[in-house]
Amino acid sequence: MELAGEDDAFAVREAESRCSAVDLVAPGIATARGVEAPEALAYTRRICRLVGTCAPDVEAASALARTAGRDRAGSIAVRARDVRGLAGIDTQAVERRLGSRLVDRGFDVDLETPDHTLLALFSSGLAALGWLETEPEREFAARKPTKKPFFQPGSMAPMDARALANIAGAAPGARILDPMCGTGGILVEAGLAGASVVGVDAQAKMVRGTERNLAAYLGEGSVLRGDATRLPLADDSVDGAVLDAPYGRQSKVAGGSLSALVGGTLSELRRVAPRAVLVGDRVWSDAAEAAGWSVADRFDRRVHASLTRYVHVLT
Repeated sequence: MELAGEDDAFAVREAESRCSAVDLVAPGIATARGVEAPEALAYTRRICRLVGTCAPDVEAASALARTAGRDRAGSIAVRARDVRGLAGIDTQAVERRLGSRLVDRGFDVDLETPDHTLLALFSSGLAALGWLETEPEREFAARKPTKKPFFQPGSMAPMDARALANIAGAAPGARILDPMCGTGGILVEAGLAGASVVGVDAQAKMVRGTERNLAAYLGEGSVLRGDATRLPLADDSVDGAVLDAPYGRQSKVAGGSLSALVGGTLSELRRVAPRAVLVGDRVWSDAAEAAGWSVADRFDRRVHASLTRYVHVLT
């Protein structure tokens, strides 16, 4: 798997929502087993059927290519990637050398519409060769917040929203909740990953706006006006939740403190969901544990100089 972004630990955690035994073997490269529906992943660029790993040089990759494709027929193309520019490899030289090796074994080269593509990933200390199987959709830019029917400043980028939804369990057959849904960006991405979605927000304006966004991208979705600390949902009624908690610098909390709001919402999420992802502009681990959650993982993700998002994976 070729990972996207710079935070490999976060990308691996998301990949675990679609795979088992995910192992980071080099910066930007991971291996996995039991891959299911990987096309929904945000922080995975490409998924390949592994041929093997070797030293990150042309000779080693060429030798490894001799074992590739024994069970395949048809035309091939070779693509090489210097992942994050860490290997300092001449990718065109790799493609020529590996392509020549496969031609010697009887394959025809077709760079436009090959039957099979051999991908050679090079990183620091390691190269991995594999037959390309899936390239997850990269249409996140088309759904950036300003292009949605309803937009408010501060909305989360869709690539991050997709990853958080996946970590929370978004998949076909799952039901995902956002208890402070805002403009519905997380719900849109959860729905596109195959889940059914339900959103709650205290503001009628946000409920109406989320309904517009869900209609535009999903065609359906349940959105309720309500208090996140008193969710209008039955016990154990959702499979996962994502809470993007209000940021103290931007939000005014009516009728109480931000800590009370977040703590009360976490308690309600514990009642309705077996797992959750909590995002905030500060560490909320103590509040999560006080509400009965265990913090399985935490990722500190820098957005810009004045904002770091703290992502808590709760079980």
